[in-house]
Amino acid sequence: MKAPAAHEGDRKHGPGRVILALYLVFVIGTVTRSVAQISSRWHEAPLAYGLSAFAAAVYVVILVSLSMRGRTAWWVSVVALLVELVGVVVVGTWSVVAPEMFPDATVWSVYGKGYLFLPLVLPLAGLWWLVSPRGARAGTEAAAG
Repeated sequence: MKAPAAHEGDRKHGPGRVILALYLVFVIGTVTRSVAQISSRWHEAPLAYGLSAFAAAVYVVILVSLSMRGRTAWWVSVVALLVELVGVVVVGTWSVVAPEMFPDATVWSVYGKGYLFLPLVLPLAGLWWLVSPRGARAGTEAAAG
């Protein structure tokens, strides 16, 4: 049986598939890490662990919105990716300037150094994909099948 052709506005194919896969890995990693940290060591680094939980929530929103088609999902993706990018830059800079505020690292500490700087690169890749002709078409089409 022949596989169905990818819809030209579908972000689940081509580079979009790689971006979605990376965000899935980040969702799994950040959610499990923040749950473990908050439930067992909250008192050690509440700022870092709270920021980790916030990052996990942002990653969930990005993954879900990038997986969907339609104008609303496209806009939610753009806003969430911008929130991630600003978060990485702000927390990254904060963790470099005032490292004593971060007794334990977050996913965004030092611009995502502990995650091979992917937290800094991924939102840029996601935004690029959304404004590419293929990704933009998914944002202008009705959310049909």
